[in-house]
Amino acid sequence: MSNNESEHGLQDKDEKDRAVAQAGRLGWLINKGGIVFAAGIVLSAMILIQEVFLRYVLNAPTIWAHETTIFLCAVAFVYGGLYCTARNAHIRVVIIYDRLHVKLRRVFDVVISLICAVSAGFFSYAAWLMVKRAAFAPDGSLRLETSGSAWNPPTPALLKLFMLAVLVVMTVQFLILAYHYARGDVSKRRMMPGEGDA
Repeated sequence: MSNNESEHGLQDKDEKDRAVAQAGRLGWLINKGGIVFAAGIVLSAMILIQEVFLRYVLNAPTIWAHETTIFLCAVAFVYGGLYCTARNAHIRVVIIYDRLHVKLRRVFDVVISLICAVSAGFFSYAAWLMVKRAAFAPDGSLRLETSGSAWNPPTPALLKLFMLAVLVVMTVQFLILAYHYARGDVSKRRMMPGEGDA
């Protein structure tokens, strides 16, 4: 393999590790934040290994391990939707899209992004309704919903709050994508730190 081919292969790999240019600065931040949630998955695996050792070797199981790993994995899963949005890596059927002319593709990109923004906005509203029940008592005071287990952490409320935040950011991200697609920025180049104007 020549040096040129080798450099091109590295460039392609680097481009796969970034948010799409149309995602703007927000997409760059979302992409960078992914490492935190990936670390959460690794941490949950370590917690489960420790729990197996404590339970089956020392006969001293914890009351927090399972709920902690469920919470860490759930948070990573919720963030994954936002992460895929910024990287334009979500699952889709492209049998028609791939056959379109570039200009028509741009129209489709704008329309799809706007439809997704509206959908994410509706889901944000639904998440807010869940948060109202999970984070506030009927009198309006703060009261986080707990799991009801022996440990009884407020993870259900925290997860619902996190989901609301992610859906609001996702709505904004889809609007940024629609804006950049509408103005004609259809390059496949990925975002570098400090680039983009939204």
